Amino acid sequence: MGVITLENEFAVAVAPAKLFKAYCLETDTLLPKILPEHIKSSEIIEGNGGPGTIRKITFAEGKELSYAKQKIEAIDEENLTYSFSLIEANVWKDAVEKVTYEHKFVPTPEGGSFCKRTSTYYIKGDADINKDQIKDVYGKKTAGLFKAVEAYFLANPDA
Repeated sequence: MGVITLENEFAVAVAPAKLFKAYCLETDTLLPKILPEHIKSSEIIEGNGGPGTIRKITFAEGKELSYAKQKIEAIDEENLTYSFSLIEANVWKDAVEKVTYEHKFVPTPEGGSFCKRTSTYYIKGDADINKDQIKDVYGKKTAGLFKAVEAYFLANPDA
């Protein structure tokens, strides 16, 4: 089994605690509200929201990814760190065992935040995964997600 590790950093004009809350703690209510054209629903199907919890995200019809199941690995509200593993999805079934995402939310001098993310892809057997495609496509999708969250909070500062 091979392993691909990628690091990304996303700048967001939202304070780290607020971004952490939206992205990590209120995923099920906020993300379908903020991105209804992409996310149909998000729900906990096992657990209480802490480590070990399984979440299912159902995407809007017509998307390449129709669903994904995530397992929360760790949540640290004090240090604003969060990690989860993508354990099931309708893409890469034959090539990827799982993907683990580790996030750290840190403040910027301007009052916003950086989300520093490490993504680790665990490749099945000798499957061939294009690292550049992962970095380009999924990095852009995550950047778009954070920009949508940013736009929501800039439009709704009391949310």
